[in-house]
Amino acid sequence: MKIAIIGAGSWGTALAQLLGTSGYNVNIWARRPEVVANINSKHINPRYLSDIELSHNIVASLSYEDCLFNAGAVAVVTPSNLMRGVGRALYDHVDSELPIIICSKGVEAESGMLATQVFASELGNEQRLAVLSGPNHAEEIIKGLPAATVIASSSSTTAAFFQKIFATEHFRTYVSDDVRGVEICAAFKNVIAIAVGIASGLGLGDNTSALLMTRGLAEMSRLTVAMGGKALTCMGLAGAGDLIATCTSEHSRNRRFGEMVAQGKTLDDFTKQTHMVVEGALACKTLAPLAAAYDVELPITDVIRGILWEGADVHVSADLLLKRPLKEEFYGLE
Repeated sequence: MKIAIIGAGSWGTALAQLLGTSGYNVNIWARRPEVVANINSKHINPRYLSDIELSHNIVASLSYEDCLFNAGAVAVVTPSNLMRGVGRALYDHVDSELPIIICSKGVEAESGMLATQVFASELGNEQRLAVLSGPNHAEEIIKGLPAATVIASSSSTTAAFFQKIFATEHFRTYVSDDVRGVEICAAFKNVIAIAVGIASGLGLGDNTSALLMTRGLAEMSRLTVAMGGKALTCMGLAGAGDLIATCTSEHSRNRRFGEMVAQGKTLDDFTKQTHMVVEGALACKTLAPLAAAYDVELPITDVIRGILWEGADVHVSADLLLKRPLKEEFYGLE
């Protein structure tokens, strides 16, 4: 079967390699001609994970039409701020039944919609949509190091279809019907990783990191439950699993960005240095309308948004968090 992958960043490249080495024919869409040329001629992505030779089952295309021709499934691996544009672009090239799995993480800024909601609004038939999320750093997945992920869909048939496709000897795939919970966790953990990175950059210690991770998990759970998801999802691979990996790993761009913020650097500085999108910087803004709509407190998220987008001082913001009123540990989750 041919599988189309939309997006040739680090995560798209890693998933292409995972599928290609499993024997699937993979066509990866990239917007840069030099990326397409290098993948097709040298089996290397020159911009991301360039030390890995890619499977010869992988080819690259500049056009959606070529990438999607005769595809049996599609994986979308683009930054969250491009989701709607990608959905619209796919409309002319996919039928109403083609299975699509969304591997991007985030919330649409203008609408507050999650990825599956965006794609359903553009393409219809939400039953053929799934999301993939978990503690899955591209740098390790592409090397075949052991890992696991969760695939969520409102259709058990769609979830099982993608579970089989992505499962390998070293990459375990679990299924879930809690699409909203998995998507909220996926967006949320990046914000908390920025907070942990800032704390680390300020030299605040492991206890502070643990504080931010567990209280961040509580924020994640409150919003998940308020939006109809399951609190238990937040304890699984898409929640606690991805939170731990993203907050503690040397591979985490969100944590690294937080460390740079503590040193006085900006989002532009990070983007120029890495060519990567910091999803947590976007999510701390896009989660705010959801928190307001569902009347959920997100104090860590609010502080990170203030630091990144509203000019708040890092040290003052940290003090404000510590001076919040004392509460029950699991308030808002009854």
